[in-house]
Amino acid sequence: LQDREELLEGNTTVVYKHDESNKLPEHHNGLGYMNLISIIFEIEILVHEFKRLKDQKPADINLLFIEEPEAHTHPQMQYIFIKNIKKLLQEGIRNKQGDYRKLQYIISTHSSHIVADSDFDDIKYLKKETSNQVIVKNLKDLEKEYSGNKEYFHFLKQYLTLNKAELFFADKAIFFEGDTERILLPAMMKKIDQESCDDTVPLLSQNISIVEIGAHFKIFEKFISFIGIKSLVITDLDSGDAKGEACRVKDGIKTSNTTLNFLFKGTEFKELKTLAFEKKRFKNNENNWIACPQGILQIAFQTEEEHYHARSFEDAFFNLNKKFIQDTNNEFASLKPTDLKKYREDKIDEYELAEKAVKSKPSLAIEILLNSKTGSPPTNIDFINWEIPQYIREGLEWLKQS
Repeated sequence: LQDREELLEGNTTVVYKHDESNKLPEHHNGLGYMNLISIIFEIEILVHEFKRLKDQKPADINLLFIEEPEAHTHPQMQYIFIKNIKKLLQEGIRNKQGDYRKLQYIISTHSSHIVADSDFDDIKYLKKETSNQVIVKNLKDLEKEYSGNKEYFHFLKQYLTLNKAELFFADKAIFFEGDTERILLPAMMKKIDQESCDDTVPLLSQNISIVEIGAHFKIFEKFISFIGIKSLVITDLDSGDAKGEACRVKDGIKTSNTTLNFLFKGTEFKELKTLAFEKKRFKNNENNWIACPQGILQIAFQTEEEHYHARSFEDAFFNLNKKFIQDTNNEFASLKPTDLKKYREDKIDEYELAEKAVKSKPSLAIEILLNSKTGSPPTNIDFINWEIPQYIREGLEWLKQS
Protein backbone atom coordinates (compact mmCIF):
# COMPACT_ATOMS: atom_id res chain seq x y z
CA LEU A 1 0.00 0.00 0.00
CA GLN A 2 2.76 2.43 0.92
CA ASP A 3 4.61 1.68 -2.34
CA ARG A 4 1.45 2.42 -4.34
CA GLU A 5 0.90 5.71 -2.51
CA GLU A 6 4.50 6.76 -3.15
CA LEU A 7 4.19 5.77 -6.80
CA LEU A 8 0.99 7.80 -7.25
CA GLU A 9 2.35 10.77 -5.32
CA GLY A 10 5.58 11.01 -7.24
CA ASN A 11 4.42 10.24 -10.75
CA THR A 12 0.86 11.47 -11.20
CA THR A 13 -0.90 14.78 -11.59
CA VAL A 14 -4.65 15.19 -11.26
CA VAL A 15 -6.30 17.81 -13.46
CA TYR A 16 -9.99 18.71 -13.33
CA LYS A 17 -11.70 19.74 -16.52
CA HIS A 18 -14.36 22.45 -16.31
CA ASP A 19 -16.25 23.21 -19.52
CA GLU A 20 -14.10 22.69 -22.57
CA SER A 21 -11.45 25.32 -22.10
CA ASN A 22 -10.70 25.47 -18.37
CA LYS A 23 -8.50 23.03 -16.50
CA LEU A 24 -8.06 23.19 -12.75
CA PRO A 25 -4.88 21.79 -11.14
CA GLU A 26 -5.12 19.46 -8.16
CA HIS A 27 -3.82 22.01 -5.66
CA HIS A 28 -7.04 23.99 -6.17
CA ASN A 29 -8.88 21.29 -4.24
CA GLY A 30 -9.06 20.87 -0.49
CA LEU A 31 -8.04 17.89 1.60
CA GLY A 32 -11.57 16.48 1.46
CA TYR A 33 -11.54 16.19 -2.33
CA MET A 34 -8.08 14.68 -2.36
CA ASN A 35 -9.00 12.12 0.30
CA LEU A 36 -12.11 11.18 -1.65
CA ILE A 37 -10.11 10.68 -4.84
CA SER A 38 -7.56 8.64 -2.92
CA ILE A 39 -10.31 6.41 -1.50
CA ILE A 40 -11.80 5.86 -4.95
CA PHE A 41 -8.40 4.93 -6.38
CA GLU A 42 -7.72 2.56 -3.52
CA ILE A 43 -11.11 0.87 -3.89
CA GLU A 44 -10.57 0.44 -7.62
CA ILE A 45 -7.23 -1.25 -6.90
CA LEU A 46 -8.75 -3.51 -4.23
CA VAL A 47 -11.65 -4.53 -6.46
CA HIS A 48 -9.16 -5.42 -9.17
CA GLU A 49 -7.23 -7.57 -6.68
CA PHE A 50 -10.45 -9.39 -5.76
CA LYS A 51 -10.50 -10.72 -9.32
CA ARG A 52 -7.25 -12.57 -8.57
CA LEU A 53 -5.23 -13.99 -11.44
CA LYS A 54 -6.85 -14.23 -14.87
CA ASP A 55 -6.94 -18.03 -14.74
CA GLN A 56 -8.44 -18.19 -11.22
CA LYS A 57 -12.04 -17.87 -10.16
CA PRO A 58 -12.89 -15.09 -7.69
CA ALA A 59 -13.23 -16.19 -4.08
CA ASP A 60 -16.70 -17.25 -2.95
CA ILE A 61 -16.73 -14.65 -0.17
CA ASN A 62 -15.46 -11.14 -0.93
CA LEU A 63 -15.56 -8.60 1.90
CA LEU A 64 -14.46 -4.98 1.68
CA PHE A 65 -14.26 -2.86 4.85
CA ILE A 66 -14.22 0.94 4.57
CA GLU A 67 -13.58 2.76 7.84
CA GLU A 68 -15.01 6.25 8.39
CA PRO A 69 -14.61 7.68 4.86
CA GLU A 70 -16.10 10.99 6.03
CA ALA A 71 -12.79 12.15 7.56
CA HIS A 72 -11.85 15.62 6.25
CA THR A 73 -14.86 15.79 3.92
CA HIS A 74 -17.69 18.29 4.16
CA PRO A 75 -21.34 17.09 4.10
CA GLN A 76 -21.85 17.46 0.36
CA MET A 77 -18.77 15.35 -0.31
CA GLN A 78 -20.11 12.67 2.03
CA TYR A 79 -23.35 12.49 0.02
CA ILE A 80 -21.34 12.22 -3.19
CA PHE A 81 -19.15 9.51 -1.73
CA ILE A 82 -21.95 7.19 -0.65
CA LYS A 83 -23.83 7.65 -3.94
CA ASN A 84 -20.76 6.86 -6.01
CA ILE A 85 -19.54 4.01 -3.85
CA LYS A 86 -22.82 2.18 -4.41
CA LYS A 87 -22.41 2.48 -8.18
CA LEU A 88 -18.77 1.48 -7.99
CA LEU A 89 -19.33 -1.68 -5.95
CA GLN A 90 -22.72 -2.91 -7.13
CA GLU A 91 -21.17 -4.66 -10.13
CA GLY A 92 -19.44 -7.14 -7.85
CA ILE A 93 -16.46 -9.24 -8.98
CA ARG A 94 -16.33 -10.52 -12.56
CA ASN A 95 -13.18 -11.76 -14.31
CA LYS A 96 -12.49 -12.03 -18.05
CA GLN A 97 -13.80 -15.59 -18.13
CA GLY A 98 -17.19 -14.32 -16.94
CA ASP A 99 -16.98 -15.80 -13.43
CA TYR A 100 -19.04 -13.65 -11.10
CA ARG A 101 -19.17 -13.24 -7.34
CA LYS A 102 -20.93 -10.70 -5.16
CA LEU A 103 -18.89 -8.13 -3.29
CA GLN A 104 -20.06 -7.37 0.23
CA TYR A 105 -18.88 -4.09 1.69
CA ILE A 106 -19.13 -2.74 5.22
CA ILE A 107 -18.78 0.98 5.91
CA SER A 108 -18.22 2.10 9.50
CA THR A 109 -19.21 5.74 9.91
CA HIS A 110 -20.20 8.52 12.28
CA SER A 111 -21.63 10.55 9.41
CA SER A 112 -25.37 11.26 9.49
CA HIS A 113 -25.05 12.29 5.83
CA ILE A 114 -23.79 8.88 4.78
CA VAL A 115 -26.52 7.19 6.83
CA ALA A 116 -29.16 9.48 5.30
CA ASP A 117 -28.33 8.19 1.83
CA SER A 118 -28.08 4.55 2.84
CA ASP A 119 -30.81 1.96 2.59
CA PHE A 120 -32.57 1.80 5.96
CA ASP A 121 -32.59 -2.00 6.00
CA ASP A 122 -28.81 -2.11 5.49
CA ILE A 123 -27.97 -0.07 8.59
CA LYS A 124 -26.46 -1.85 11.59
CA TYR A 125 -26.57 0.10 14.85
CA LEU A 126 -23.69 -0.41 17.32
CA LYS A 127 -23.90 0.96 20.85
CA LYS A 128 -21.41 0.72 23.68
CA GLU A 129 -23.04 -0.09 27.01
CA THR A 130 -21.80 1.10 30.41
CA SER A 131 -20.47 -2.42 30.99
CA ASN A 132 -18.11 -1.87 28.02
CA GLN A 133 -20.10 -4.38 26.01
CA VAL A 134 -21.07 -3.45 22.47
CA ILE A 135 -24.56 -4.33 21.29
CA VAL A 136 -25.34 -4.62 17.60
CA LYS A 137 -28.84 -4.17 16.24
CA ASN A 138 -30.13 -4.63 12.73
CA LEU A 139 -32.53 -1.84 11.83
CA LYS A 140 -34.36 -4.27 9.61
CA ASP A 141 -35.48 -5.97 12.83
CA LEU A 142 -37.11 -2.71 13.94
CA GLU A 143 -39.85 -3.35 11.39
CA LYS A 144 -41.00 -6.29 13.51
CA GLU A 145 -41.63 -3.91 16.41
CA TYR A 146 -44.00 -1.96 14.16
CA SER A 147 -45.78 -5.00 12.74
CA GLY A 148 -49.13 -3.66 13.90
CA ASN A 149 -48.49 -0.12 12.59
CA LYS A 150 -46.73 -0.39 9.25
CA GLU A 151 -47.63 3.20 8.35
CA TYR A 152 -45.72 4.32 11.47
CA PHE A 153 -42.65 2.40 10.36
CA HIS A 154 -42.85 3.77 6.82
CA PHE A 155 -42.97 7.33 8.17
CA LEU A 156 -40.15 6.65 10.65
CA LYS A 157 -37.85 5.37 7.90
CA GLN A 158 -38.45 8.46 5.81
CA TYR A 159 -38.16 10.89 8.71
CA LEU A 160 -34.95 9.46 10.12
CA THR A 161 -33.10 9.14 6.83
CA LEU A 162 -34.27 12.45 5.37
CA ASN A 163 -34.23 14.64 8.47
CA LYS A 164 -32.75 13.18 11.63
CA ALA A 165 -30.12 10.55 10.84
CA GLU A 166 -27.90 12.09 13.54
CA LEU A 167 -30.12 10.34 16.10
CA PHE A 168 -28.15 7.18 15.35
CA PHE A 169 -25.01 8.83 16.74
CA ALA A 170 -26.49 10.75 19.69
CA ASP A 171 -25.79 9.90 23.32
CA LYS A 172 -28.99 11.66 24.41
CA ALA A 173 -32.05 13.14 22.74
CA ILE A 174 -34.68 15.82 23.29
CA PHE A 175 -38.07 15.31 21.65
CA PHE A 176 -40.37 18.31 21.54
CA GLU A 177 -43.63 19.45 19.97
CA GLY A 178 -43.17 22.60 17.91
CA ASP A 179 -41.28 25.56 16.54
CA THR A 180 -41.20 27.59 19.76
CA GLU A 181 -39.19 24.97 21.61
CA ARG A 182 -36.99 24.30 18.58
CA ILE A 183 -35.89 27.93 18.43
CA LEU A 184 -35.53 28.50 22.17
CA LEU A 185 -34.04 25.19 23.36
CA PRO A 186 -30.42 26.02 22.40
CA ALA A 187 -30.75 29.32 24.28
CA MET A 188 -32.21 27.57 27.31
CA MET A 189 -29.43 24.98 27.27
CA LYS A 190 -26.81 27.74 27.09
CA LYS A 191 -28.49 29.62 29.93
CA ILE A 192 -28.42 26.51 32.15
CA ASP A 193 -24.78 25.88 31.25
CA GLN A 194 -23.78 29.44 32.15
CA GLU A 195 -25.69 29.39 35.43
CA SER A 196 -24.36 25.98 36.46
CA CYS A 197 -21.85 25.73 39.31
CA ASP A 198 -21.16 21.98 39.15
CA ASP A 199 -18.57 20.02 37.18
CA THR A 200 -21.05 18.32 34.85
CA VAL A 201 -20.28 18.51 31.14
CA PRO A 202 -22.25 21.46 29.68
CA LEU A 203 -25.38 20.57 27.75
CA LEU A 204 -24.10 22.24 24.60
CA SER A 205 -20.90 20.20 24.83
CA GLN A 206 -22.77 16.91 25.02
CA ASN A 207 -23.84 14.81 22.06
CA ILE A 208 -27.55 15.61 22.23
CA SER A 209 -29.89 15.38 19.27
CA ILE A 210 -32.93 17.70 19.24
CA VAL A 211 -35.90 16.27 17.37
CA GLU A 212 -39.29 17.77 16.58
CA ILE A 213 -42.03 15.14 16.75
CA GLY A 214 -45.19 17.22 17.20
CA ALA A 215 -47.92 15.16 18.82
CA HIS A 216 -46.59 11.92 17.35
CA PHE A 217 -44.64 10.34 20.21
CA LYS A 218 -46.36 7.01 19.51
CA ILE A 219 -44.53 6.83 16.17
CA PHE A 220 -41.14 7.26 17.82
CA GLU A 221 -41.55 5.40 21.12
CA LYS A 222 -40.43 2.01 19.78
CA PHE A 223 -37.42 3.60 18.11
CA ILE A 224 -36.46 5.35 21.37
CA SER A 225 -36.60 1.98 23.13
CA PHE A 226 -34.68 0.35 20.27
CA ILE A 227 -31.67 2.70 20.40
CA GLY A 228 -31.85 2.92 24.20
CA ILE A 229 -30.50 6.44 24.76
CA LYS A 230 -31.42 8.82 27.56
CA SER A 231 -34.34 10.86 26.25
CA LEU A 232 -36.34 13.90 27.32
CA VAL A 233 -39.81 14.55 25.92
CA ILE A 234 -41.04 18.14 26.33
CA THR A 235 -44.77 18.49 25.82
CA ASP A 236 -47.83 20.44 27.01
CA LEU A 237 -50.43 19.61 29.65
CA ASP A 238 -53.24 20.66 27.24
CA SER A 239 -56.02 20.79 29.82
CA GLY A 240 -59.57 20.42 28.55
CA ASP A 241 -63.13 20.51 29.83
CA ALA A 242 -65.80 17.82 29.58
CA LYS A 243 -66.36 18.64 25.90
CA GLY A 244 -62.64 18.38 25.19
CA GLU A 245 -62.26 22.10 24.58
CA ALA A 246 -59.22 24.01 25.86
CA CYS A 247 -59.58 25.53 29.30
CA ARG A 248 -57.51 26.70 32.23
CA VAL A 249 -55.74 23.95 34.14
CA LYS A 250 -57.70 24.72 37.31
CA ASP A 251 -60.92 24.06 35.39
CA GLY A 252 -59.66 21.04 33.45
CA ILE A 253 -60.86 17.50 33.90
CA LYS A 254 -58.72 15.78 31.24
CA THR A 255 -55.86 16.29 28.80
CA SER A 256 -56.05 16.25 25.02
CA ASN A 257 -52.33 15.53 24.75
CA THR A 258 -51.84 12.21 22.92
CA THR A 259 -48.39 11.60 24.43
CA LEU A 260 -49.68 11.99 27.99
CA ASN A 261 -52.77 9.88 27.30
CA PHE A 262 -50.53 7.15 25.89
CA LEU A 263 -47.94 7.06 28.70
CA PHE A 264 -50.20 7.91 31.65
CA LYS A 265 -53.18 5.88 30.56
CA GLY A 266 -55.64 5.46 33.42
CA THR A 267 -54.22 8.38 35.42
CA GLU A 268 -56.81 10.91 36.55
CA PHE A 269 -56.14 14.49 35.41
CA LYS A 270 -56.06 15.85 38.96
CA GLU A 271 -53.29 13.34 39.72
CA LEU A 272 -51.49 13.86 36.42
CA LYS A 273 -51.07 17.60 36.89
CA THR A 274 -49.49 17.14 40.34
CA LEU A 275 -47.13 14.22 39.60
CA ALA A 276 -43.63 14.60 41.01
CA PHE A 277 -40.81 14.91 38.49
CA GLU A 278 -39.43 11.40 39.08
CA LYS A 279 -42.94 9.95 38.66
CA LYS A 280 -42.82 11.06 35.03
CA ARG A 281 -39.86 8.80 34.21
CA PHE A 282 -40.18 5.51 32.34
CA LYS A 283 -38.32 2.43 31.25
CA ASN A 284 -39.35 0.00 28.55
CA ASN A 285 -40.29 -3.48 29.71
CA GLU A 286 -41.29 -5.98 27.03
CA ASN A 287 -42.57 -3.26 24.69
CA ASN A 288 -44.43 -1.45 27.47
CA TRP A 289 -43.37 1.80 29.09
CA ILE A 290 -43.63 1.54 32.87
CA ALA A 291 -42.92 4.22 35.47
CA CYS A 292 -39.42 3.84 36.91
CA PRO A 293 -37.15 6.39 38.66
CA GLN A 294 -34.15 4.74 36.98
CA GLY A 295 -35.71 4.89 33.50
CA ILE A 296 -34.18 6.49 30.41
CA LEU A 297 -37.30 8.38 29.29
CA GLN A 298 -38.31 11.56 31.12
CA ILE A 299 -41.54 13.41 30.34
CA ALA A 300 -41.68 17.15 31.09
CA PHE A 301 -44.88 19.21 31.06
CA GLN A 302 -46.16 22.28 32.87
CA THR A 303 -46.21 22.28 36.66
CA GLU A 304 -47.56 24.83 39.14
CA GLU A 305 -45.19 27.76 39.37
CA GLU A 306 -45.60 31.14 41.06
CA HIS A 307 -49.01 29.92 42.35
CA TYR A 308 -50.18 29.38 38.78
CA HIS A 309 -50.52 26.24 36.65
CA ALA A 310 -50.01 26.86 32.94
CA ARG A 311 -51.53 24.87 30.09
CA SER A 312 -48.91 25.48 27.36
CA PHE A 313 -45.35 26.73 26.93
CA GLU A 314 -46.50 30.24 26.08
CA ASP A 315 -48.82 30.29 29.08
CA ALA A 316 -45.95 29.18 31.36
CA PHE A 317 -43.44 31.61 29.85
CA PHE A 318 -45.77 34.61 30.14
CA ASN A 319 -46.55 33.78 33.77
CA LEU A 320 -42.92 33.43 34.78
CA ASN A 321 -41.73 36.42 32.73
CA LYS A 322 -44.50 38.94 33.20
CA LYS A 323 -42.13 41.90 33.59
CA PHE A 324 -40.27 40.86 30.42
CA ILE A 325 -43.50 40.84 28.36
CA GLN A 326 -44.91 43.98 29.99
CA ASP A 327 -41.70 45.97 29.46
CA THR A 328 -42.65 48.53 26.80
CA ASN A 329 -39.04 48.61 25.60
CA ASN A 330 -39.50 45.05 24.34
CA GLU A 331 -41.33 44.73 21.04
CA PHE A 332 -43.56 41.75 20.29
CA ALA A 333 -45.05 42.07 16.81
CA SER A 334 -46.13 38.41 17.05
CA LEU A 335 -48.68 39.35 19.73
CA LYS A 336 -51.90 41.10 18.79
CA PRO A 337 -51.43 44.76 19.85
CA THR A 338 -54.81 45.11 21.54
CA ASP A 339 -54.30 41.97 23.64
CA LEU A 340 -50.70 42.90 24.49
CA LYS A 341 -51.90 46.33 25.64
CA LYS A 342 -54.57 44.72 27.83
CA TYR A 343 -51.99 42.37 29.35
CA ARG A 344 -49.61 45.22 30.09
CA GLU A 345 -52.51 46.98 31.82
CA ASP A 346 -53.39 43.78 33.78
CA LYS A 347 -56.80 43.54 32.08
CA ILE A 348 -56.20 39.97 30.84
CA ASP A 349 -54.05 37.19 32.28
CA GLU A 350 -51.40 34.85 30.89
CA TYR A 351 -53.87 32.21 29.77
CA GLU A 352 -55.86 34.67 27.66
CA LEU A 353 -52.70 36.15 26.18
CA ALA A 354 -51.37 32.71 25.25
CA GLU A 355 -54.67 31.46 23.81
CA LYS A 356 -55.82 34.58 21.93
CA ALA A 357 -52.90 36.90 21.23
CA VAL A 358 -50.15 34.79 19.66
CA LYS A 359 -50.21 35.26 15.88
CA SER A 360 -47.04 33.27 15.19
CA LYS A 361 -45.27 31.02 17.68
CA PRO A 362 -41.95 30.92 15.76
CA SER A 363 -41.98 34.73 15.56
CA LEU A 364 -42.65 34.97 19.28
CA ALA A 365 -39.66 32.71 20.00
CA ILE A 366 -37.42 34.84 17.79
CA GLU A 367 -38.65 38.03 19.48
CA ILE A 368 -37.84 36.55 22.90
CA LEU A 369 -34.26 36.12 21.69
CA LEU A 370 -34.16 39.58 20.08
CA ASN A 371 -35.28 41.21 23.33
CA SER A 372 -32.83 39.20 25.44
CA LYS A 373 -30.05 40.91 27.33
CA THR A 374 -26.60 39.85 28.52
CA GLY A 375 -25.46 40.41 32.07
CA SER A 376 -22.64 42.66 33.09
CA PRO A 377 -19.02 41.45 33.49
CA PRO A 378 -17.55 39.34 34.93
CA THR A 379 -20.42 36.84 34.53
CA ASN A 380 -21.67 37.90 31.08
CA ILE A 381 -24.61 35.48 31.37
CA ASP A 382 -26.84 35.58 28.29
CA PHE A 383 -30.65 35.81 28.34
CA ILE A 384 -30.48 37.27 31.83
CA ASN A 385 -33.80 39.14 31.62
CA TRP A 386 -36.06 36.09 31.30
CA GLU A 387 -36.41 32.74 33.08
CA ILE A 388 -36.87 29.17 31.86
CA PRO A 389 -40.17 27.54 32.86
CA GLN A 390 -39.53 25.10 35.68
CA TYR A 391 -40.70 21.97 33.87
CA ILE A 392 -38.19 22.54 31.05
CA ARG A 393 -35.40 23.48 33.45
CA GLU A 394 -35.94 20.29 35.46
CA GLY A 395 -35.91 18.18 32.30
CA LEU A 396 -32.73 19.75 30.92
CA GLU A 397 -30.92 19.50 34.25
CA TRP A 398 -31.87 15.81 34.47
CA LEU A 399 -30.66 15.23 30.92
CA LYS A 400 -27.41 17.02 31.67
CA GLN A 401 -26.40 14.45 34.24
CA SER A 402 -24.35 11.56 32.93
